[in-house]
Amino acid sequence: MTMHRTIELIAPSGYPYDQEAVHRGIARLRAEGHRVEGTEAAERRFQRFAGTDGQRAAELNRLADPGRDLPDIVLAVRGGYGAVRILHGLDYQGLQKRLAGQPIAFVGHSDFTAIQLALYAQAGLTTFGGPMLVSDFGAPELSSFTMHHFWNALTKPEFTLKVGAPQAQHANVSGMLWGGNLAMLASLVGTPYMPPVEGGILFVEDINEQPFRVERMLYQLHLSGILARQHALVLGDFSGGKSYDSDNGYDLQATIEQIRSVVGIPVITGLPFGHIENMATLPFGAQAHLNADTHGFELTVSDYPYLA
Repeated sequence: MTMHRTIELIAPSGYPYDQEAVHRGIARLRAEGHRVEGTEAAERRFQRFAGTDGQRAAELNRLADPGRDLPDIVLAVRGGYGAVRILHGLDYQGLQKRLAGQPIAFVGHSDFTAIQLALYAQAGLTTFGGPMLVSDFGAPELSSFTMHHFWNALTKPEFTLKVGAPQAQHANVSGMLWGGNLAMLASLVGTPYMPPVEGGILFVEDINEQPFRVERMLYQLHLSGILARQHALVLGDFSGGKSYDSDNGYDLQATIEQIRSVVGIPVITGLPFGHIENMATLPFGAQAHLNADTHGFELTVSDYPYLA
């Protein structure tokens, strides 16, 4: 059983339109003995966002206040769109000073990837790609897989994720683990919020993107030189992007084969990460070792701030 933690909710992107899921998620966390703060984040609304740009930036910036007790976990309510609008308004210097080396876990995925990229690029802060309040903690059925991997990643100094998906390419590489939502990564290429990672292990996922759109975004990372600087590309889930008759047999597998033919690094598939029920939690900024062969792959992750 996990220890009782203080969990602070933030909503840097869209507002949660499923209030039942919000209440379900908060009730579950409280039933486990956790203290849930910042519930107003799930109630604010401005246009399609969870509050104005100023409100959403202030919510993150208050974590830089030395007069406040730090929560154990900062949990994103949901993704959607909107994080990119507040990146210029974050107090990176203050956040770095207050949070660097502290056992605090920022957790989220999807649009939250923009915050993670910016926090690493501007403040060197390690965060976690993982479940969110509405889609995961507030799901009709709680995934034991997701919860096990979440608490395991947050409370241990090292863990190994084993995936039994046979690989077309072998890999035996080490590097910084980073990545997240492909659309967010592509949208920040060439900005001060894209960390200049060398020799990393880059993981990506997306939802409702047709294969050609996935390929186009991967080409953006390729043509900008980002992929060539990594040791491996690891693909998570890309559900929801259906092919059309006019695609003439061109599908996600064709995309993967095309990218493999141009990038010059191993492209590994089957990572349980993305907009899926059973997802792993991955520390963005940790050190990782990836070993992949025809039997599957193992990803061993270490050197990140964890909750003792």
